[in-house]
Amino acid sequence: MSTGLTRRPALTRRPGLGRLKAARAPLYLACLGFAVLVVLAALLAPWLSPYDPNAVDLGNALAGPSPEHLLGVDTAGRDTLSRLLLGARTSLLGPLGVVVFSTVAGIAVGLAAGWRGGWLDSVLSRSTELVFAFPGMLLAILIVSVYGEGLLAPVVALAIAYLPYVSRLTRSLVLAERTRPYVSAYQVQGHSALQICLRHVLPNIAPIVLAQSAVNFGYALMDLAGLSFLGLGVPALTPDWGRMVFDGQTAIQHGYPLSAILPCALIVLTVVAFNVVGERWADQVARRSA
Repeated sequence: MSTGLTRRPALTRRPGLGRLKAARAPLYLACLGFAVLVVLAALLAPWLSPYDPNAVDLGNALAGPSPEHLLGVDTAGRDTLSRLLLGARTSLLGPLGVVVFSTVAGIAVGLAAGWRGGWLDSVLSRSTELVFAFPGMLLAILIVSVYGEGLLAPVVALAIAYLPYVSRLTRSLVLAERTRPYVSAYQVQGHSALQICLRHVLPNIAPIVLAQSAVNFGYALMDLAGLSFLGLGVPALTPDWGRMVFDGQTAIQHGYPLSAILPCALIVLTVVAFNVVGERWADQVARRSA
């Protein structure tokens, strides 16, 4: 006898369970934990460093690991552990500046180009393509050669070089959002373009843009470390991972590679960690949108 009720289909899978399992992938968790650990080490470096990172002890130069110096010392007798901890602050601060400047400017350019379209889109798109075609490292080298070594000049140069990545992504996302029914509804209600973009469009595209920014952070760290290795980044006495690799060349020639291998390993692991985290965030956002 039929009761008129429709039986609900049995659920074989909880909603979001696939995303939850993907988020718990061992590689992702390991990279996320390492990235958090590096950030905490950079924030707490002044309290964690056992010695002054610039304290010179030439009589103890190139000494190996010991109870006093857990990771040994470099060619000038400076404690390697202290320089690694303090160097994390400079090595992360530069990429953070690149990501912040390029993301803010790229979002503004992408929003304007994608929303307005027409001649403004053509001008902005051609301008970003021109910057995109110019190698970022070469632009940084040219600017540093004019303004001298320091952190500001390469950060500004790389921010300009990374801007097209963010602006092109933002433009494509805005073009897709403009076709959504909610945009037409707000336009009919009399909302201005600025209100719609800032209150509704931008929050919808922000997760994907931030995921791309996390990937850009890793690449910016690698580029800035490369500039420091070439002697074009931070000044010589400033603790920095790239500068430590540059200073460690002499130690390698004398058979003491530890002071160069450790910062090099940290650069590689940090870049990989931020890239994996950024790509996983982007995948999660894409699956959620689908």
